Amino acid sequence: MKSLFEKSAVDEILERIEKLTPQTQRLWGKMNVNQMLAHCSAGLEMASGRITPPRSFMGRIIGGFFKDMYINDKPFEKSSPTSLKIENNLDYAKEKQRLKETISIFSQDGIAGVTSQPHPFFGRLTPEAWGKGMYKHVDHHLKQFGA
Repeated sequence: MKSLFEKSAVDEILERIEKLTPQTQRLWGKMNVNQMLAHCSAGLEMASGRITPPRSFMGRIIGGFFKDMYINDKPFEKSSPTSLKIENNLDYAKEKQRLKETISIFSQDGIAGVTSQPHPFFGRLTPEAWGKGMYKHVDHHLKQFGA
């Protein structure tokens, strides 16, 4: 699995983000492109400890059993549940820039910049798992919008 701690993976993701437009339509799910950009930024902010959503009840019970799916090579299922819901109507250009900056900061800070807080569903993750999981998460949502 690629990681957002690898320059080649970061470059690839940033190139794919550039393919999006305000009119890009989702292939599945409920978010629009603006919400998806904000959602991905929030995931990276969670991974770096800038936001700390509470652990979900189900995550506390069964999250550890599913931790491997966060970092393995199997794609996430379409329309998987999330704890980072974005419901506001947001500005495309602002959210696109925010995501690119958040990815760059996450990558540059490296494993030293990763939170010690548990993932809301999967629980405690190593810094390496956060890097892989964040790549997989952003990749999933870019595919959701055909990028």
